[in-house]
Amino acid sequence: MELVLDPRRTALVNVDMQRCFVEGGPLASPDGPSLVARVNDLARACRQAGALVVHTRGWLRPDGSNLGRVPELVPPFITDLYTAGAATALFPEDLEVAPEDVVLNKPRYGAFHGTDLDLVLRSATVDTILISGIATNICCDTTAREASQRDYRVVFLSDGTATKEMNGVSAAELQRATLASLGMVFVRIATIDEVTAALRIGQRESAPV
Repeated sequence: MELVLDPRRTALVNVDMQRCFVEGGPLASPDGPSLVARVNDLARACRQAGALVVHTRGWLRPDGSNLGRVPELVPPFITDLYTAGAATALFPEDLEVAPEDVVLNKPRYGAFHGTDLDLVLRSATVDTILISGIATNICCDTTAREASQRDYRVVFLSDGTATKEMNGVSAAELQRATLASLGMVFVRIATIDEVTAALRIGQRESAPV
């Protein structure tokens, strides 16, 4: 089925493209650096078409007051990487964040939990969400499911998301399994090229005559 997008009602939610997930650390995806370039291209296409761009980042308080039960499952050296004030929690310099983009700090894996993302999107009359970022099977997956359960139309980027090896399962296997399960009932799976083409068509069709 052809992918149809109305840019005026579409938002790119770019999940956690932070230094600690992009390159050079225990949480980093091997595809992180190349993913930044692809996401930059996608975000430019979104802005040009008139779609909203949102960049999320895992962001814990230095005093630990919003950690909740996270320490029961995640060791401190991991959460320290995306705690406010850590250089590794920042976006890499080559990730393009435009002045009109929304930057959203989130305390958990899903971008809707404990944030005003839903308010931001509905205030902008968005009903369709494009999801890119890291990690495919954790924060991207959780955000996609949250969005689907809130009745957003969700398009998940197969080549706009990336992950790493976890518990002996390769990044490629995790990527494939996540796309398979999400694509079954939660989201539409698409490539960046498919989304970019749909945005251009939607922009032309919505232009005033």
